[in-house]
Amino acid sequence: MKRLSLILLSLISIGFLYDKVSDFYSVPGTEPNYAGIQNDYIELCATCPPGFLLNEENKCISKNLYQQYESLQDAGVGGLKTALPKVRDGFSPQQVDLGRYLFFDPVLSKDGSMSCATCHDPNKGFSDGLSVGQGMNGSKLNRGTPSLWNVAYLKKLFWDVRASSLEEQMQGPLYAENEMGNTPENLLLSLNQIPTYRRLFAEAFPDREVNDSISLFEIYTSIAAFESSLISLNSKYDQYAHGFHEALNEKEIEGLNIFRSFVARCAECHTPPLFTNQQVAVIGSPEPDGLKLDPGAEITFNDPTRRGGFKVPSLRNIEKTGPYMHSGNFKTLKETVAFYNKGRGHAVPKNEKLYLHWHIWEPDLTDYELDRLVDFLKTLTDESFTPKVPVILPSAVVKQDKISS
Repeated sequence: MKRLSLILLSLISIGFLYDKVSDFYSVPGTEPNYAGIQNDYIELCATCPPGFLLNEENKCISKNLYQQYESLQDAGVGGLKTALPKVRDGFSPQQVDLGRYLFFDPVLSKDGSMSCATCHDPNKGFSDGLSVGQGMNGSKLNRGTPSLWNVAYLKKLFWDVRASSLEEQMQGPLYAENEMGNTPENLLLSLNQIPTYRRLFAEAFPDREVNDSISLFEIYTSIAAFESSLISLNSKYDQYAHGFHEALNEKEIEGLNIFRSFVARCAECHTPPLFTNQQVAVIGSPEPDGLKLDPGAEITFNDPTRRGGFKVPSLRNIEKTGPYMHSGNFKTLKETVAFYNKGRGHAVPKNEKLYLHWHIWEPDLTDYELDRLVDFLKTLTDESFTPKVPVILPSAVVKQDKISS
């Protein structure tokens, strides 16, 4: 009976018990032909994305196997069967799907050249594959682009943890002159001029008048709803953690044991099951040659003890999101894990005094052990809930209408 329950919960967690689940994630060869699309063709999905169940209030509620375990709060580094942090859920299916259209639509940028997906590409782990991000006209940004997988569980956002919600975070790139370059006024003007978006927003927010203008609150809520649906919890590691021990091979299990050991201490900061403790850590990661030390969270907190400190990132889908560290200074996972093996403070500039995290020391791992760590990190890959990229966007419908006329 226990095994049957585990199988049923697993089916729910990977989306097999959801109707029309393919409306949300990619199924190759199922895309319809959108030639000659009309202004009223685009419709919002009325079912939740995989990993969520629809309740009587038309809200998508997160469901996964980790909910059967106790919280890791005040439990040290926790074990394999520990609960996830509180999740951001409760959006309607229509809000999630509207957010999907907005996320991939370059109309959100000042000149129509960039969408959220330009930097958070689903084919690159919802990152961009670059050492540091790029804004409009190829402008080079200061830090790497974090992945968006499992952001529904994060309490702080940006490398320097300066945002406390998805809504607050998205306003950074939306309105930064060197990123998407937009303004709130121009964003509202652009979207309100698109009839399809007017119709879709009225559907996603039915408590207001149909002819009301689109508001910033509705835009931010919709994008946050979509980003909160990006769940990755069905990796080989997850299957192993839930009791299917054949999911990992011998070398991967060796890597897991090294990861959780008090020698390597990886799990002290990259705590399962989210693989981050969501704290700021000063680890002395080097900047690219010729660049000054990035002060990081020192600016956020106005605290010199946080100088050079950055958010501990989740390691979910880490195999897909290189280069690594805030500066993108390490191209491979092997380089990254080797950094921690070279001694406390070895890369700190001589003129800098950093208050390094106490877990940073000299584990003296062998090359074989470093390889096993990399093997384990690759077991955290799960992109089974990758959402479908819209084939046509509301802004493109407007352009086509203008060409037709």
